[in-house]
Amino acid sequence: MSGARLESDGTAVLNRDLDRDREEVRADLREAYERGRKDERAARKHHPVLMTLTVVAAMVGVIMLGLAAVNGSFSRAGDVVDQNLHVAVNRAEPQVRDAAAQAGQSLRDAGKAAKAKAADEAG
Repeated sequence: MSGARLESDGTAVLNRDLDRDREEVRADLREAYERGRKDERAARKHHPVLMTLTVVAAMVGVIMLGLAAVNGSFSRAGDVVDQNLHVAVNRAEPQVRDAAAQAGQSLRDAGKAAKAKAADEAG
């Protein structure tokens, strides 16, 4: 089988069988490629929580490296982080305590309202 034939005007025309074979091979290759992609994707399933934790850990590591570069050593960078965490805890503790107290009071008020409503319906 020849790959092309010569027309009377001197131009070459590809054999139709060869064109068909090329298209079939391309389609088969494309299908195999897509199946391979699906198989690989199925083999590497990522858990979103673990990926999030990995990204957060990487960000913390980058921040620590930056602090170490700015402060000149890892121990001083750790001191800066500890100091900032201590400040954050001191600021957050009263707010958390107040929020818990307000939530407790809201629950007590809701309980009293429910008891009063139940007593009104029963009586």
